Order: sequence, then C-alpha cells, then structure tokens
Amino acid sequence: MGNGKLAVVTGASSGIGRELAKLCAKDGYNLVIVADEPAIEQAAEALRSHGVSVDAVEADLARENGADKLIAEIGDRDIDLLFLNAGRGLGRGFVDQDWNEARRVIDTNITGTVYLAHRLGRKMVGRGRGRILFTGSIAGFTPGTFQAVYNGTKAFIDSFAIALRHELKDSGVSVTVLMPGATQTRFFERADMMDTEIGVQEKDNPADVARDGYDALMAGEEQVISGWKNKMQVAAAHVTPAGTLAEQHRNTAEPGSAKNG
Repeated sequence: MGNGKLAVVTGASSGIGRELAKLCAKDGYNLVIVADEPAIEQAAEALRSHGVSVDAVEADLARENGADKLIAEIGDRDIDLLFLNAGRGLGRGFVDQDWNEARRVIDTNITGTVYLAHRLGRKMVGRGRGRILFTGSIAGFTPGTFQAVYNGTKAFIDSFAIALRHELKDSGVSVTVLMPGATQTRFFERADMMDTEIGVQEKDNPADVARDGYDALMAGEEQVISGWKNKMQVAAAHVTPAGTLAEQHRNTAEPGSAKNG
C-alpha cells in the first residue's frame, strides 16, 4: 500500500500530530502512529481513507515501556520520516503543581522524546538516510512564568534538535525543529489553563502549523517558526531581558488572567 515508505508520528491522535500524519498519508506514506489515548484508533481509521497502511499504538511515551511498545510495532521496517511530536503541558505555579503531573511533562517532552530519537535515530543513521522533525516551541525562548516546566522542556528540545542536526550532518539523516506558538489544539484544556489569557485567546490553525513543519522537513531546513507573529515574538525575545519576558508571560499565563482582559 502507499508508496512503500514509512512515516512514524507521535502524538498523532489530535492537533499538530494528526495533521502531520494526514500530510504523510496524502503523500502516500504508510504510517505508524502513537498516542496515549484510545482516540488514536479513530485517527488511524480516518487516515486509512487515503489508501495507506496505518498501524496505531496506544502507549504512554512518558514511560520507557510505552516507547518500547512503539519501537516493537515498527520492528525491522525502515523509517523514512520520523515526527517526534508528542508533548504535554501544565499550567499554574510550579510549587502548587502535583509533582507526578509535573514529572510527566518532563518525561513526555524530554525523556521519551530523546529516548525515541536515540533508538530510532540510530537505526536511521545505520541505514544512511531519513528525516526527523522535532516539535519544539517558541515557548523555549521565554522563561514561562506559571508554565515553568513546559517552557523549560521546550528550551531543551529546541536546543537538542539543532545540536543533533549538526552531529548528523554527514550521516544522510536530516533533523528539523518546528517551533509553533499557541495553536488551537486540546493542549491548554489538558494543561488546566482555560482560565488564562493565553488559554482563551485566538490561536494558530494546527493544519497550517503542520504544513510549515512538513515543508521544512522535506526541504531539509534546520528550523521553522510557524506564523509571522511568532517570528516577531522570537525576534523580540532575543533582545529582551529574561526577567521582562518572564513578567510578560505572567500576564498571559497567570491563573485568572482571562478575567482581567
């Protein structure tokens, strides 16, 4: 089925990940998709309408055995495109957060992502070709007051992806990092941030964000910031003191800020 090539997409049950998987399917890539919820099966069924093979895996990538479940599903198949997109957020003050929830953000966004990059990236390098897209965030450029753990994890991914790209520059495997801004997904609802300004404000379309990332990946680009407003925000972040950025973030992410606007 399809063009005989394989794409793997994490966090593919909704949002940017589902849109990335759809772009792959439209281009004829067979798919292995994964998410930590039963909705991944519904996503798979919809993607099969494009005439490609789709294997769905329900697994928690915050846990090593969840990542291993995905790796086992892929088996000996060669990966042409790898989208490391799974991510989780958490709002409110750090010391007020449940530790297990905060740790799950770290383990999903960093530990699970890096583990898969190591295991699957090594396989791609051994083959001598392939493309990897990390979903980072413009949040990585800003100290995230009332979103401190999430922004910190995205700062790590933004940096890690570009470093890995340069390590692999002669391997035949390209690495690209997609850095979206606030996007219309279930992220803010899941992060308990619907009483914040950023939680209720207008956001970017996940289909547009996915297209920016997919096109950059296929062109072999190093990074792409999706959306002109986000590009301006990142440019400003480079010349704004970190403390000022942190206070600006407070204004949009502090619990109850939605009522103040």
